[in-house]
Amino acid sequence: MADSDGFDTFYRGTTPRLLRYAYGLTADLGEAQDIVQEAYARAWQRWRRLRDCDDREGWLRLVVDRLATDSWRRLLVRRAAITRRTPPPPALPPPEDVIVLIEALRTLPFAHRRALAMFYLLDRSITDIARETGASLGTVKSWLSRGRDALATALRDQPEEASTGGSDAR
Repeated sequence: MADSDGFDTFYRGTTPRLLRYAYGLTADLGEAQDIVQEAYARAWQRWRRLRDCDDREGWLRLVVDRLATDSWRRLLVRRAAITRRTPPPPALPPPEDVIVLIEALRTLPFAHRRALAMFYLLDRSITDIARETGASLGTVKSWLSRGRDALATALRDQPEEASTGGSDAR
């Protein structure tokens, strides 16, 4: 118990000064608090040797110095790693025919669009679509049929430039 009482007295007497010091080194209050907490944790682990030391606070300042330096070093390494990375190349825009198809699909009711996407893009069978959507086989067949018809009409109604890729394609 005498160990903890001595440490508590030491802690209460030095914390404000050590926190100000760490804050001055880091210019970041949160980082300073973390560093001071770590320094006191290390002091507590070594308290049996430190309690008889003439300059316990000096020992703590040294620990804070090293922790602050390590913090700055980690920050510089992180910054260097980030600046070395090259950004990925920009993605190419989708081809014009894909844009036209997407715009046409957006005109369809959701059920038709979902059935077409599952059937043509996911290669799902009519039975699989019925099971997943909770609809009957006849309803799924109807969605696919009506969806194809509505999609054909929507694509046919597209302006000539959009469907041919513009006047340069002629």
